[in-house]
Amino acid sequence: MITAENLTKRYGAHTAVDDVSFEALPGRVTGFLGPNGAGKSTTMRMICGLATPTSGKATILGKPLREISSPGRSVGVLLDASAQHAGRTGRETLALSAHLMGLPASRVDAALERVGLTAAESRGRTRAYSLGMRQRLGLAHALLGDPAVLMLDEPANGLDPAGIRWMRDLLRDFAGCGGTVLLSSHLLREMEAVCDDLVIIGGGRVLAHGSAEALLSGPITRVRSEDDATLARALTEAGHGVDRADDGSLTTPATTHQVGRLALAAAISLTELRAASSTGLEQLFFDTTAPHGREESAA
Repeated sequence: MITAENLTKRYGAHTAVDDVSFEALPGRVTGFLGPNGAGKSTTMRMICGLATPTSGKATILGKPLREISSPGRSVGVLLDASAQHAGRTGRETLALSAHLMGLPASRVDAALERVGLTAAESRGRTRAYSLGMRQRLGLAHALLGDPAVLMLDEPANGLDPAGIRWMRDLLRDFAGCGGTVLLSSHLLREMEAVCDDLVIIGGGRVLAHGSAEALLSGPITRVRSEDDATLARALTEAGHGVDRADDGSLTTPATTHQVGRLALAAAISLTELRAASSTGLEQLFFDTTAPHGREESAA
């Protein structure tokens, strides 16, 4: 189990993470989503003890990670697959970690087999590894100590479609055996397929948090007007995400009542206003994070 309680991280006048709270529960895959610069990596680094919170706290299995003896046996972490010693072989990388954790050498072979790295590949220097091979080696390292918790940041980068499907099955099996998975990725369709719970952040704050089933079945509003640009701006300024649907209408997680009041205040004539069902994680993501991404809102 992972618990983040009111995590805040400031760098001078800049607040990278602002009062973030959520839980990742055993037996479930929790997706951690947000646009670039949203604060995902900083939050995960604070949970792992690699960055000190300005305020708030994070615990794994009830303790800060720094207080867990032999943390590699409790928590498997993959934050950057490229952070591997280029001069070592894959096998040497795992053997050194196994030695430091007091694990038998047989655990190295088991980890390599579990992630699909062959004996020949494991004898190669990691400088020659493809990104996909680095991801597999990083995951083998995370799994080496047979942990109860996995924290993974973009683990599917560099994997081909078969590798992505393999990754999905591995994570589902891990959670199915009672493990806790906190997974960050920009592959929204894959996240929708594998995640039980979702945490969406933007601008350093939690924008949505709950079960994937509840969030993806939540209503959205579709609206057309005689001045969509002004309406989109009014919705954004009120803190609501806005996107342009394929049929040309605007979509927003704001209720029809909220949209109507904003349109009235801005003296905008509406030509269509109706509640609609969410169209999936991609739509939820863009509706929720539109005011916090790099791209401009639809108008």
